[in-house]
Amino acid sequence: MEFISTRGFSDSVGFTQAVAQGLAPDGGLYLPKSFPDLSPNLKKWEDLAYDELCFEFFKLFATDMNPAILKDCVYRAYSGFSASEVAPIVSLSDQWKVLELFHGPTLAFKDFALQLLGNLYEAQIEREGKPLTILGATSGDTGAAAISGLVGKKGVEVFILYPNGKVSPLQERQMTCTGASNVYPIAIEGTFDDAQRTVKEIFADLCFRDEVGLSAVNSINLARILAQSVYYLFAWLRLKPECRTKTTFIVPTGNFGNVFAGWLLTKMGIEISEFRVATNQNDVLHQLFKTGEYALSSVRPSLAPSMDIQVASNFERLLYFILGKNSSRVQEVMTSFRKEGKYCFEKFVSSGFSSCSSSDLEIPELIQQIWDEFDYLVDPHTACAFKDLDPKQASMVLATAHPAKFPSVYEQARMKVPRADELEALLKVEPRNYQVEVDPDSIRSFIKATLSKNRLKL
Repeated sequence: MEFISTRGFSDSVGFTQAVAQGLAPDGGLYLPKSFPDLSPNLKKWEDLAYDELCFEFFKLFATDMNPAILKDCVYRAYSGFSASEVAPIVSLSDQWKVLELFHGPTLAFKDFALQLLGNLYEAQIEREGKPLTILGATSGDTGAAAISGLVGKKGVEVFILYPNGKVSPLQERQMTCTGASNVYPIAIEGTFDDAQRTVKEIFADLCFRDEVGLSAVNSINLARILAQSVYYLFAWLRLKPECRTKTTFIVPTGNFGNVFAGWLLTKMGIEISEFRVATNQNDVLHQLFKTGEYALSSVRPSLAPSMDIQVASNFERLLYFILGKNSSRVQEVMTSFRKEGKYCFEKFVSSGFSSCSSSDLEIPELIQQIWDEFDYLVDPHTACAFKDLDPKQASMVLATAHPAKFPSVYEQARMKVPRADELEALLKVEPRNYQVEVDPDSIRSFIKATLSKNRLKL
């Protein structure tokens, strides 16, 4: 299978090269040149376990990988999840269901992609004999999950930028308390958007990319998106056949990768009625779907910090389809957006999407409401998905993180604070991070100085 850039100025590549590069050389994001039709496989996939389904799905895309190696990467990725089903579904009512995506090593949905991506990187290093430098930005969960998936792996050095003081304390500890010699959590002064912009500028430096073997763990990496598509398919197949086309998936999202992963299945013959984008008070995506204008404003720290994002990287992938796969138009829109900080679509078509946003005042109320009505505790990000949810509409809410990652929210709401043993253990470990200016030159210099001292020889 071939993968092409949304901006059309890079050669098509195979799966392994798309994963290794992360971001296309022209600054665009990789997408499959054509999509497989999943319809003929659905009946035989209905009863597969999660890892089995993931392997069958990825075989359609990773056509340049040895199937035995791919299978090993997939099966190892989900062997450490605490739930036997990996992604269990909880029924709250006849109409409302919750897809629990927080049973991985770092208690967040990012584990589904990043445990697998870590194994894919490991296979690449073994295949090519070249070390990798992994660079990413995080608003909380991506960094922890990326580090968990790569910690201690031979030939990999991991650099994760995060906004100092703007992730939850436990999210920060998950990044800074590993004790691993190949992990470098970098606390920057600024926002996630500042960190992400710096990462993208560094990836645009093709000489530096080649020099250090740079690759991306953010959802700009297509493997992240495809891995997340699997849990939508898994959940969809576990619905009664008559309910599948009538169920709305409600998705808390900040960088648009989570919801785009589900929507991508509609390009592969899977009928899903609607995706509802749930945001916090940083509601740039909600405003887009309401008004057709994609406009930046300042980030306001919230009770749902992983969604404190303005520049949703994966929107470019949706834009590619909105603009009829016209790469030149994608380039024009993205250039205009970077220059002006906004873009107004004259005829924005949001078919298949709706949206909502929740303020910091509403999030504790929503958490309490769900607890009172269903005796079920949600984290502050998942709470946003319940805003104005129709009790008569068949809905699948994606629960993106374990509530224990955000204890201060429950303290403020005067609720019992949830706990998790994995997180409690981190409180006994001395954290370690690095302070670096959030600009490409400073980050590049830090990476080069670190690698010159520590690069492993294979």
